Amino acid sequence: MTSGLMAFTLLHVVLSLIAIGSGFVVAGGLISGKSLDGWTGAFLFTTAATSLSGFAFPFTTFLPSHAVAIVSLAVLVVVVLARYFKDLAGGWRRTYVTGAVLALYLNVFVLLAQLFLRLPALMQAAPSQKESPFVITQLVTLALFAGLGWAAIRGFHVDADEAGAPADHL
Repeated sequence: MTSGLMAFTLLHVVLSLIAIGSGFVVAGGLISGKSLDGWTGAFLFTTAATSLSGFAFPFTTFLPSHAVAIVSLAVLVVVVLARYFKDLAGGWRRTYVTGAVLALYLNVFVLLAQLFLRLPALMQAAPSQKESPFVITQLVTLALFAGLGWAAIRGFHVDADEAGAPADHL
């Protein structure tokens, strides 16, 4: 691996880790009913940068990571639209929360896949990523993110006096 490619890989990994870390801060804010604008901007920017930078690596065939990046970028477009252009009005609030949690999940999904490709113990446990340790890990992660998404939707609701209706009708 050339030093340029090593530096780019390091940048890509750092962006990914910042995206995941800031994404968990944003998710925590959503659960507690706070928008955390600065953290949200960092999360959205680094998540987009991570997905886009993944296409700059040399590749000869379309990979599953490319498909996830495309889905992630599409989700981010909707999240940005909901957050910055629709001002979280009406159903856009739920769309934003769902999309933000989904974008974070996709980052973690790829992180886990990469760990199973790179760490010797995990490579041995699931060499083709079709074995039960990999599948179970991904299913448990999906279940945890479903719970996180539900908690974020419940926490980041519209106040009753803002919407003219009880908050639990969101």
